[in-house]
This record gives sequence, C-alpha cells and structure tokens, in this order.
Amino acid sequence: MANILGVGNATLDIINIVDGYPAEDDEVRAEAQRVYRGGNTANSLVVLSQLGHRCRWAGTLADERDARPILDDFERHHVDTAAAATISQGKVPTSYVILNKRTGSRTIVHYRDLPEYAFKHFARIDLQELEWVHFEGRNPEAVKRMLQRVKAERPELRCSLEVEKHRPGIDALFHHVDLLLFSRTFAESRGADSAESFLDSIRNEAPESDLVCAWGEQGACGLTRRGQPVATPAFVPPRVVDTLGAGDVFNAGMIDARLREQSLQSSLVAAARLAGHKCGQEGIEGLVGSG
Repeated sequence: MANILGVGNATLDIINIVDGYPAEDDEVRAEAQRVYRGGNTANSLVVLSQLGHRCRWAGTLADERDARPILDDFERHHVDTAAAATISQGKVPTSYVILNKRTGSRTIVHYRDLPEYAFKHFARIDLQELEWVHFEGRNPEAVKRMLQRVKAERPELRCSLEVEKHRPGIDALFHHVDLLLFSRTFAESRGADSAESFLDSIRNEAPESDLVCAWGEQGACGLTRRGQPVATPAFVPPRVVDTLGAGDVFNAGMIDARLREQSLQSSLVAAARLAGHKCGQEGIEGLVGSG
C-alpha cells in the first residue's frame, strides 16, 4: 500500500445527539454525547489507514490536555504524527456538534485559536518515501509554497487538494495538483446550481487536474483532465444515521481508488459507496469491506 501524507486540520469533536433539532432559545436534553477526534484531513487519513495505507499527519496542535485524545486516536489508527507542530499557546480546535438522530444531519459550531500549519514545518518533511500528498485548502498562501516545493523536488509525486470553502487565494492552488476535490458549499459560493455546471465553469482554471465535486444525496460528478464528464449516484443507506465526516470519507475513497489506478468513473463510484455506508452508521470505524 501507499505512503500518504495529509496536511490539514485535526479537531476535538464534542457531539450531542438530540431527538430533533432545537428551535432558537429552546433548552433540550441530549440523549447521548460522544467525544471524538475530528477534522477533515484527520478523518480522511484514519479511513485511508483502515484501507491499508501508511499514513502521516501534518498539522498543528496546542500544548494542552485536549490534544491527548487526538494523538491517542491517531496512534490507535497507526497514523504517524511526527510531522505535527505543537504550539505552546492557543487551544486545540474544537467542534461542538448537534446531531439530529431523526435525519442524521449535523450542525457545527467550531472554535479555533491556533495558527495554521506553516511552510517552515512542511519544509522539514522528507518527501522521498511519499506516494501521495493530500492538502486541505485552509491557508492558501502557505499551501502554495508547499505545493511548489513538492513539484520542485518530486514532480512525479501525486497531490490532491480539498476545496471546502472559499478562502482568499485558493484559486491559485488549482493548477498545482493532480486531483481537485470540491465541496457543494464551494460550488454554490461560485453561483453553481449543480456539480456538472460548476465543473464545466472551472475546468479552464485547472486544465491539468482531474476535477471532482460531491453533491450530497444527488451523488457526485467528475471531469477528467481530457474533459470527459463522469458521474455516480449517491448510495443512500436504508436509514441515515450520521452524516458527520461523510465528505472526508468520500475524499479518502477517491484517493484510495486513484492510488489503485482505477479510472475517475470507478473512483467516484467507490468513494460514493464508502461515504454512503458511513452515513448509515455512527462514526468512521469499520468501513473496510463495506462496498
């Protein structure tokens, strides 16, 4: 299996499960509470580790007690954290999640008091043994320098970029990567009303990349670098239990399938199946063999 580096966020997720989303100014009792390690890139790496890959995480953590559950979970899933940067001040990023058990939907309030992963930390990472680098598009200026380093030292090393939200300068990263993973949120911020129309509108900005846009229950679409459109329906479970992290699972499925040299079409199907399975269960454990 492949050696994968993921550069991005890891959080502490405090999840309260409620029987129906509360109205404003309501006071409701949570039926259950879970505390997990979360974060987009962190979730994707944990899934990729379950799929048999050797994974490393590069991100920032505060030097405080809430970092311990995150590090313990990485260790349990055999995700190496040697490239992490520990910051003496600040707070571990924390997501306060309300999970509606009736629909499986989640609402998140996120708190962050921690700098993003800096280029000076990435510059210390040995790129020679890596076969894939996945970036979360959080801090475009620093990520651009990271991508430039990869292309200068290892031009054959494949890279992916998750584009979840609009951030100033994010567009400048598009032509540096092999696989672009766009969210519905980002596409809609560009005025798109479908994955197909969004990919068609953006293809000239990344002519050397494979493009993918997931659209929730409507499935996902892709566009090869040769301009061939591909698509997959969503694989909705009999009962939607928990959608938290479904996009991260989808991204992991895409990376895994591409590393296995599957076509973009086959990769979309594999990723959508994996994400659908995740929506039918709590958390991201036990996803291997679900397809």
